[in-house]
Amino acid sequence: MIAPIPASPAAPAAPDSKAAQTAKSFEAVFLGQMTQMMMATVETDGAFSGGHGEEMFRGVLAEKLGTAIAAAGGVGLAPAVLRQIIALQEGSAA
Repeated sequence: MIAPIPASPAAPAAPDSKAAQTAKSFEAVFLGQMTQMMMATVETDGAFSGGHGEEMFRGVLAEKLGTAIAAAGGVGLAPAVLRQIIALQEGSAA
């Protein structure tokens, strides 16, 4: 006789669950920080320099780019973070 397949210990979290939103927010912040670091290496002098306004709002632009990238599917960080959140929750519930 074939042994039954054991049920998974936890059902995957719904995409709109609090844990999933937290994981997606984490990815957005991470991508914003990465974008800001990349933008810091770009030369801004010359004819296309934004001047003082560009310097002031560069961080806001990086944050919005990170949020937009995460909303468009991200780079795959959110699912890994979500798995860790669920594992931590299961560990604390036991």
